[in-house]
Amino acid sequence: MRVIETKRADERRLRASDEAGEEAFASGEQTRAVVLCPVLPRRSQKAGSAQGQLQPTARQHDEARLGEAVGLAHAIDLEVCREGLVPVPRPRPATLFGTGKLEELSGIIRSEEAGLVVVDHPLTPVQQRNLERSWRTKVLDRTGLILEIFGRRARTKEGRLQVELAHLTYQKSRLVRSWTHLERQRGGFGFLGGPGETQIEADRRMIQERIQGIKRDLETVKRTRELHRESRRRVPYPTVALVGYTNAGKSTLFNHLTGADVDAEDLLFATLDPTMREIRLADGGRAIVSDTVGFISDLPTTLIAAFRATLEEVLDADLILHVRDIAHPETERQLTDVHDVLRELGIDPDLQSTDILEVWNKVDLLDATARERIRNAAGRSGSQAVCVSARTGEGVADLLAAIEARVQGGHELLDLDIDPGDGALVNWIHENSEVLSRDTNDIARLSYRIRIPVEKKPALLRRLSETASTAVPA
Repeated sequence: MRVIETKRADERRLRASDEAGEEAFASGEQTRAVVLCPVLPRRSQKAGSAQGQLQPTARQHDEARLGEAVGLAHAIDLEVCREGLVPVPRPRPATLFGTGKLEELSGIIRSEEAGLVVVDHPLTPVQQRNLERSWRTKVLDRTGLILEIFGRRARTKEGRLQVELAHLTYQKSRLVRSWTHLERQRGGFGFLGGPGETQIEADRRMIQERIQGIKRDLETVKRTRELHRESRRRVPYPTVALVGYTNAGKSTLFNHLTGADVDAEDLLFATLDPTMREIRLADGGRAIVSDTVGFISDLPTTLIAAFRATLEEVLDADLILHVRDIAHPETERQLTDVHDVLRELGIDPDLQSTDILEVWNKVDLLDATARERIRNAAGRSGSQAVCVSARTGEGVADLLAAIEARVQGGHELLDLDIDPGDGALVNWIHENSEVLSRDTNDIARLSYRIRIPVEKKPALLRRLSETASTAVPA
């Protein structure tokens, strides 16, 4: 009986803590948080680097992880009052941390009067519940924290649907605080009826019904996006998708290329909803550039599945620009993390057929020696990477030239003289090629300069042979 009363008292304290946290959040007050980065035993890592840079040591890697976790906490306006690496020689199934470490951390949390503890590591539902009971405060693991950020940043209806789907999928397995008085329900007749539906089962059923409803709504989103992509295919402009690790400078580069005003802050996941804009290339051609959500290490699979409707824009792109923070000490690890997410989306960066151009951003943060070394490495890399600074504009002209060279592969420039009365031919040209210029000064002839896919050139030549129109290479 004493154990049951203690359990109920713990649940009441946790509910009171949650309600207090919600009231503080609603009133705009900053929640004090402690950020913990568990350091588990790791396998030996390979030394060396493809760029000739030194791999960071294990300590530097752990400190970078901790810094990223603190950045995630700041992304939802948490007041980080304490942060630290926590060695975990032997992970415990019940609490992750050992008994002595639990007591030590409990004292720190109480002394800091923290209302939230962020553990930068995946926690099982049982571990999360036990840690909350031990520390008597709310606990979030890495996945939960990322979901909170996405929930805060989603602006469009599509983004909110995808975030809610990921959040419900995550919460479905974590309904561990059921109401004990409802667990004694009984159904049927007399004393032989089985137990009725408990509160936790009712919650899971309601969540599952909501998940099915969101999936139906997202199917509509997918169909709508496919219609948009189909309309873009009819207008023969190449599409370029920006991908990369979060805070690599994608949105700043996007703004510089397109003249847009997408939010670009020194903040993790500053951009969530995708944006598309048109850019002008040097030869007068146009391309469509898409800015997507940033990737991160250990990105929850629920988020990848939920955001597939948005990330499918990357699958349909003619060229993928992988924007990297080349000044970051963990740039090689970030490269691996981005490639892992692309593979989950169905894109293999190692295939020759995958057109990916690496953009090494933030070269302005490097000293002269490091910048020269990076430029030499970019010239030697198999992908012929382009070094830029999205903040200062350095190297952006070279990037535009590289984009133009890539997207023009498989296209040919032609100068046409067309009979103005041949409306069918004029219509076909506008539907199947990119019109770069048109001269209507001569009322007897129309002069076009077009860029046409090489596979459509034979059809154009057949049409031209049936008329008095002519075509010559530009």
